[in-house]
Amino acid sequence: MTAEIERRKHNWVKFADPTSNVNRLLTVNYGEGMPPRPMLWWELLREREDWSYNTYIKKCEDVSYIPDNTIPFLSMITGTEIFAEAFGCRVHRPDNNNPFALPLIANVDEFYKIKKPRLEDTKLPLLIDSAERLRERAGADALLSLPDNQTPMDIAALIWEKSDFYAALYEEPDAVLELAEMIKELQFEFFDEWFKRFGKEHIAHYPDYYMPCGITISEDEVGAVSADMYRKFFEAELNEFSERYGGIGVHCCADSAHQWENFKHIKGLKILNLVRDRQQTIDSLNMLRNVCGLYPSQPILMDDYSKLKEPEKIHIAQYIYVSTRDEAKRIAEHFAEYGVAF
Repeated sequence: MTAEIERRKHNWVKFADPTSNVNRLLTVNYGEGMPPRPMLWWELLREREDWSYNTYIKKCEDVSYIPDNTIPFLSMITGTEIFAEAFGCRVHRPDNNNPFALPLIANVDEFYKIKKPRLEDTKLPLLIDSAERLRERAGADALLSLPDNQTPMDIAALIWEKSDFYAALYEEPDAVLELAEMIKELQFEFFDEWFKRFGKEHIAHYPDYYMPCGITISEDEVGAVSADMYRKFFEAELNEFSERYGGIGVHCCADSAHQWENFKHIKGLKILNLVRDRQQTIDSLNMLRNVCGLYPSQPILMDDYSKLKEPEKIHIAQYIYVSTRDEAKRIAEHFAEYGVAF
């Protein structure tokens, strides 16, 4: 299995290089026989570890059976709340969904009460301890995924009541930038320790792709700001993350077409995941070709290729979800016949 895993890692590395000839990758996932995931609550951390380990073992068994580019990993999935909670946000825990942070402050006057927490005074080290236990259980070669990671500005929009936060971008920009700076410093402390403990290579926090180094991050608030405001508030922090860790993969589920030109200039951008409808997916593939590996949320159908400009120059990773393991095998074999899964 080790040789096959290394081959798949190599594929992802080449895929992220727009000058390489590895321009089509496929991952297939299925639900049959997979253990149900516990809710993402702190008190269920040990149960989450059991789920992560058991899922990893099943995925290892699939490596020799399903000929795609999935790489087994130990999932450290969390909700979006973890860094906002570290700053003091209360967390809402729905019965049937992931936890999320509730705003801590409502206006700029309350902002000045916020202090950057010490990492050791937050719950974040519990994630490092959990990852340590999983690696001890699965072996040092097992890859970990990153916990959920959003940009400092996105996290600031969780901490600061959102309608006032957007007004503050115009009226109190220095306060917004100061809050984002505090958040970034805490994230750097956490991920510096994470990579020190577990090494640089990992699986992205979302979606599941391999990174030999660098970091992955979600950038969703850019859908609500102009291209100029992106450059003022968001651009520098993305580049700082990339420069600090040696590259970056970005997930964005916002309506972000007005930011695609800006995305072209993210330093060290390796893989970009956009969650859009089919037409915007086609548009994004055309506009962002030659920039990085593109991992769209929409499957690209055979008819879609006729709408692509220079399709051979566009690096596309496909994700397909099916019901059964045997169906996953059939799908992967079918795509392999057409050179989609290398």
